[in-house]
Amino acid sequence: MAELADSILMAADAIPAGCVSTYGDIARIVGCGPRLVARVLATSGGETCWWRVVRADGSIAPHLVAEGSRLLAEEGVPTRAGRVELARFRAGLD
Repeated sequence: MAELADSILMAADAIPAGCVSTYGDIARIVGCGPRLVARVLATSGGETCWWRVVRADGSIAPHLVAEGSRLLAEEGVPTRAGRVELARFRAGLD
């Protein structure tokens, strides 16, 4: 399990500044489910750029909207109502 968690954190760290990916994008890369990706990021103690990982519809988890939106804005990624325009800012991690 630790190896899978490390893979998730490395995939999240591979998202370039100014881009986002979804929990599902990372899950496909590392071979797990998106909920596990969310759990690993939530329990990582901020070790990675968690704000660059959003839901499949581009939304930021409600309890992270304020901080996540601020951090994304610092990287040039605007949010509207807690959501990122995936068509424009989604990273190609494949």
